[in-house]
Amino acid sequence: MRSPSPRVRKVAGFSAAPVAVLLAGVMVWQGSTAAFTATTRNAGNSWATGQVALTDDDAGRAGFTVESLVPGQTGQKCIEVTSNSTVAGEVRAYVQNLSGSAAGLEDRILLQVQRGTGGSFNSCDGFTPVPGALPAQSLSTLAQVNRDFATGGAVWDTEGRVGESSTYRGTWTFDTAGMTQSQIDALQGSRVSIDLVWELQSDDAAPAS
Repeated sequence: MRSPSPRVRKVAGFSAAPVAVLLAGVMVWQGSTAAFTATTRNAGNSWATGQVALTDDDAGRAGFTVESLVPGQTGQKCIEVTSNSTVAGEVRAYVQNLSGSAAGLEDRILLQVQRGTGGSFNSCDGFTPVPGALPAQSLSTLAQVNRDFATGGAVWDTEGRVGESSTYRGTWTFDTAGMTQSQIDALQGSRVSIDLVWELQSDDAAPAS
């Protein structure tokens, strides 16, 4: 048997190359379709902000409107504050916008704000204070030490339930103790005003989970 000539061997070598490439392609295709696969999905993820809202039952009326004030007089008024929030938070009471004459009446009106249950804007009947109220202080002092949320008092921790409420009782006294008669007389015709503010801030963010 004769061996193929060099020319025949060369042709045979070139003709074998396409066959080898074709076989390799078939093997790759078979390999790419021979894997096991599986997936799982946690669908519908979304983020929505909560909201805070605070109202009271004063119907736009001032809690205290006292005319013809005389030394030693005292009084009180309640107000119900309601949270319509969807997130937990903290309510604090403070004062703003102190104004009046220069006679010093703001130093002689003492005010204490207590938080509790029962009572409403129309009546403090049934009001029961919770422990921890600060003592009465003059309006001028309150304007300095309880002037914003950071320095506010009568703290109420809300749960984030729409409609939860708490009642606050403000008790005031026209205190002239230690004053001379001339000093007391100098306060005649004086007027002072101040805003009582309740502010709700949502709690700090919890650690991400």
